[in-house]
Amino acid sequence: MHWSVTLGRFAGTAVKIHFTFLLFLAWIGFSAYQRGGWQAAQSNVLYIVAIFACVVLHEFGHILTARRYGIASKEVTLLPIGGVADLTKMPEKPYQELLIALAGPAVNLVIAAALLLGLQAFEPMTIAHLDDPRQSIVERLAATNLFLALFNLIPAFPMDGGRVLRALLAMLVGHENATRVAVLIGQVFALALGFFGLAYDHPLLMFIALFVFVAGAGEARATMVAHVTREVRVADAMETQVAPIAAQATLGEAVDVLLATSHEAFPLVTVSGALAGLLSREDILSAIRTAEPGAPIGAYVHQDYATIDPAASLEEALQALGDAPAVAVVGADGALHGLVTRRSLADVLLIKSVRPDWRLARR
Repeated sequence: MHWSVTLGRFAGTAVKIHFTFLLFLAWIGFSAYQRGGWQAAQSNVLYIVAIFACVVLHEFGHILTARRYGIASKEVTLLPIGGVADLTKMPEKPYQELLIALAGPAVNLVIAAALLLGLQAFEPMTIAHLDDPRQSIVERLAATNLFLALFNLIPAFPMDGGRVLRALLAMLVGHENATRVAVLIGQVFALALGFFGLAYDHPLLMFIALFVFVAGAGEARATMVAHVTREVRVADAMETQVAPIAAQATLGEAVDVLLATSHEAFPLVTVSGALAGLLSREDILSAIRTAEPGAPIGAYVHQDYATIDPAASLEEALQALGDAPAVAVVGADGALHGLVTRRSLADVLLIKSVRPDWRLARR
């Protein structure tokens, strides 16, 4: 995620903090200072930092559980609205999604239980006065973790409760139908929450309602993408009309190929036809700024390009694509069959969104 700073790595996952979270901390501290001076400011900032430490642990509950099922997470980012874990793929089986979704709130309950054991007494109404600096940080943090566990179990995306609901429904009606029903339930909840916030003049509730409604639509799109990429083969979605550039070509010759086509990526091939690397339009345009037309284009090629078999799924191609300009589709004989690019993926998703039953198989 852009505008983020890496704090460190834990269990192979980078923990990042977004600059908006730092602004959020500054605003919390300044607001508390105006109300109660330096002591109140320090107390509130420490409280917010402790909350987000709990949020990170919540996200690692998801991450470590997902890892048991072969699902990795490269990073988790702290935002003012909470933590965002970047899972490389969605769980394939409903019970896996159920356990992954429940792991986060379970972490908050464990933290709350541990903090409550250290308190001699706990007033349940503390949960209604979390912004009161007169309460002890430990007591406020225990109440906050109870609130986070309960709030995340609301049956609406993007909360964990929405995923719990989908996982339970998927055991009965399948993943796609379960997603549609869970999204609908979540958006009905969002509308009810929005009307409640409007009726009682509560802007925060209206903001949460809008966030939940939009997130539900995003989850529906993400599910469609996951289904399509899992079902469609690379051979049926790759670009076959590629524009190769000779490995010994100059920058000027590469520019001529770029101008003659609308492709986003170009394979670099040797005299024998073997694949020697990949070039993107950005690579060529970047070379123009510093090199002369006669300079060899090979100096700007991606040597660490990914390759994939034509029989693989688009899901595998999407994972292999990463930040590269394209994934080369190479057969068992080593011959180049085509390329998978972000543009070809977008075209497939567009076709499937318009006509889900459309067959992409090439004859």
